[in-house]
Amino acid sequence: MESPSIGDSLTARMIPRHSSLDSFGAMKVSLLVNLASIRVSKAELRQRVMLPQYLRIAIRDCILRKDDSFDASSSVAPPLDNALTPEVPLMVFVNPKSGGRQGPLIKERLQNLISEEQVYDLTEVKPNEFIRYGLGCLEVLASRGDECAKEIREKMRIVVAGGDGTVGWVLGCLGELNLQNRLPVPPVSIMPLGTGNDLSRSFGWGGSFPFAWKSAIKRTLHRASVAPISRLDSWNILITMPSGEIVDPPYSLKATQECYIDQNLEIEGEIPPSTNGYEGVFYNYFSIGMDAQVAYGFHHLRNEKPYLANGPIANKIIYSGYGCSQGWFLTHCINDPGLRGLKNIMTLHIKKLDSSEWEKVPVPKSVRAVVALNLHSYGSGRNPWGNLKQDYLEKRGFVEAQADDGLLEIFGLKQGWHASFVMVELISAKHIAQAAAIRLEIRGGDWKDAFMQMDGEPWKQPMTRDYSTFVDIKRVPHQSLVVKGD
Repeated sequence: MESPSIGDSLTARMIPRHSSLDSFGAMKVSLLVNLASIRVSKAELRQRVMLPQYLRIAIRDCILRKDDSFDASSSVAPPLDNALTPEVPLMVFVNPKSGGRQGPLIKERLQNLISEEQVYDLTEVKPNEFIRYGLGCLEVLASRGDECAKEIREKMRIVVAGGDGTVGWVLGCLGELNLQNRLPVPPVSIMPLGTGNDLSRSFGWGGSFPFAWKSAIKRTLHRASVAPISRLDSWNILITMPSGEIVDPPYSLKATQECYIDQNLEIEGEIPPSTNGYEGVFYNYFSIGMDAQVAYGFHHLRNEKPYLANGPIANKIIYSGYGCSQGWFLTHCINDPGLRGLKNIMTLHIKKLDSSEWEKVPVPKSVRAVVALNLHSYGSGRNPWGNLKQDYLEKRGFVEAQADDGLLEIFGLKQGWHASFVMVELISAKHIAQAAAIRLEIRGGDWKDAFMQMDGEPWKQPMTRDYSTFVDIKRVPHQSLVVKGD
C-alpha cells in the first residue's frame, strides 16, 4: 500500500490559479508520473475504500425498501465495537448504456474489485434514491451513535462511470443536499464512458476510458481516493413558453410551475396570456441553433438505431456525417434570409458579474449557433473560446475564463466551415460576451422550432408567431465538488 507521504503530497499539490505555465507543466507531469507508477493490489484497494459489511447491507436494504430507517432484523447486525472505518469510502454509479458494450463489463469488474453493494447500476438505482435512502441510512445510524457510519458519511466520495450527461445527473442530485442542509456533499470522480466527455477532460480524467480498461479501473479508483478536490459552477435554466409542452424533453429538463417573465426588461414580442415552464441544471454548456439541431438529429438516430453507434469512435463518425446533412455547411444557399441567422429570432440580455442591471447585447447577424460555455472543453476537448491574451481581455472587458468564476463565456458559430476551423482550433469562435446571468427572448417569425441543448442533451423547442419564449440562466448558489484526476 502506498505510503502516507505519497497520498499527502498528492493532496497538497493543488494548482494555484495564477501559477506560471512552467510550474503548471512541471507539476502536471509530476502528478501523472506518480499516479501512473502507483501499484495497488486488490486487497489494499479494498482496505482503503470498502465499507464494513453491516453498513453495505444496511444501505442496500434501505434503498430496496425505499426507507432510510435501519432495520436490524433484515440486515447484518453491527459489531459490538465500532467497525474499522475505510480511509476514503467510495460509492460507484455506472451507466451501462455508456461506452458502447463496455458498460456492463466495467460494472462487473468494479463489483469484483470492491463489493457489489458499493456499485450501483443507474438503470436500477437512481442517484436520488441513493441520496435519499442510502445516505439517509448512514445519517440515521450516525444519529444513534454509530461513529463508523458518521465517519463514512463525512469521508465518502462518489465515482461516476458514464458520459457528461450521467455525471451532470449525479451532480444535480447531490446538489439537493445543500438545499436540505445535509452536509457535507460528497465530491465526484469520473470514469469517462461517453462520446465527448468534456467534464471529464476539464478535470483531468481524460477524454475516453483506456483500451486496457481492466487494469485502468483499479488505478482510477485509487486516484479517486487520493486526488485533490476542486469546485465547479452549475447553472440553472428556466424556460417560460406559451401554453403547450416540449415533446420528449431530456431527463435533465423537468416541468415546473415556477415560471415568470420579468416585464421590467425590454420585450421584443408579445407576452403570452398563459405559460408553461421547464427547469434544469447544466455544468458545461447551453446552446441554441444549428449545433443543437445536429445533436438532436444524431440523438434520435442513435435511439432509433442503437446498433449504428456502439462506441465513441462510431458516435463521432455518425455525428460528423449527420452534421453535413443538416445545412450546417450551406448557410448562404438557404433561399429565405430570415432562416439564416439567430439574430432573426433571438434577443440577448446579460448581467455582468457584480451587477444587477440587464444589458442588451447584439447577436451578430452571421451567427447560426450561440453557446454559453462554463468549462474550457467543448465538442470533445476543443476550446472554442480560446486562450486569449491579456491585452485582448482588457480591451473587451473580459477576464480569464475559469470553471468556478461565476461567469459563462458566450460565443457564436457562423456556419459549418467556421465551426470546423474553430473545432480544430485554427481560429477562435465569435466572442460575444461574458455573463453572470443570461436572458434570451425567442420569437417565432419564419421559424417553427428552435433547437436547444445543454451538456449534450438536445431538444426541439416549439415556437409561435404570436408570442415569445423566454430562457433565463443564472448561477446556482452552491458550487459542485469534483475530484481532479490529474
